[in-house]
Amino acid sequence: MTGFLYPLSRALLFGLDAETAHGLSLSTIARVGSVPGLRLLLASQFSAPEAESVEVFGLRFPNRVGLAAGYDKDGEGWRGLACLGFGHIEVGTVTPEPQPGNPKPRVFRLIDERSVINRMGFPGRGAEYVAARLRGRKPGGPIIGVNIGKQKTTALEDAADDYERLVDIFAPLADYLALNISSPNTPGLRKLQERGFLGALLGRVAVRRDEVVDEIGRQVPVLVKLAPDLDDEQMLTAVDVIAESGLDGIIATNTTISRDGLDHALAGEEGGLSGAALTDMSTRIIARIAEHTGGSIPIVGVGGVMGPEDARAKLDAGATLVQLYTGLVYEGPGLVKRILNGLA
Repeated sequence: MTGFLYPLSRALLFGLDAETAHGLSLSTIARVGSVPGLRLLLASQFSAPEAESVEVFGLRFPNRVGLAAGYDKDGEGWRGLACLGFGHIEVGTVTPEPQPGNPKPRVFRLIDERSVINRMGFPGRGAEYVAARLRGRKPGGPIIGVNIGKQKTTALEDAADDYERLVDIFAPLADYLALNISSPNTPGLRKLQERGFLGALLGRVAVRRDEVVDEIGRQVPVLVKLAPDLDDEQMLTAVDVIAESGLDGIIATNTTISRDGLDHALAGEEGGLSGAALTDMSTRIIARIAEHTGGSIPIVGVGGVMGPEDARAKLDAGATLVQLYTGLVYEGPGLVKRILNGLA
């Protein structure tokens, strides 16, 4: 879907509502990923074999560009997505049990702004379903992370129970784990970023991460995904708690509830804003975290990576890796290769 083909496909997909179009795209790439010959063909077209690898969190990433959580929530399409040149793919967000998420419609395109508002609310088939999709995966290819979140019905005081359970399930199956405590679409979830909740949660997760080492023979890196809507003091407090906990890295940032400077008929829709409208905001936060930590904690930069310039800006701000999602919607599957070639 390079050249004229993706614009044609995009026109057809954009004729559907956003969530339906996403489901169709994911099911298509999943089918392609199930056929070895098609996987090879796709990889030959979209991969960038000359891209520089990088070691971070004790893992060797084939390149610096990954797929953010949210695209492949249930781990159904990662084999096909792996052929698009990504250095890592983050599956999820996964909750312990299946849940429907928020009522539809819950995804809205802001086409002129190359942005999306979503209020999905962690819909998914649950941890056991996703685990089955990851079992037996072959070595090589992109790094696979699993993004985990609490059940909507779980009280904040009991959230650590959910995260510990998910660590137990996915530590043997994932290369790394990411704690989603910052989605704006699960009521109260962002309170887990406050020092009291966060210190207790990360302390328990760190203990569980260490306990499973004897069972699986390796330590699985655990990252924490933060919201862009914290004020400076809140953000730096959260960063300090993460550092104190001994966890392995920060993903900056999740989607934003801010609509500053956004002039669009859909701006009043509730949910998290992603895409080009988030680019500068997330890059500023990456720079602030990197300045505060002196580079001691690796950062994965995400939020409005729409092209090579955005990826370079986040890396220059202090990120070691970048992730994209909304950029894939607007720019198509050739975006990963274009970014990697632009970074070379």
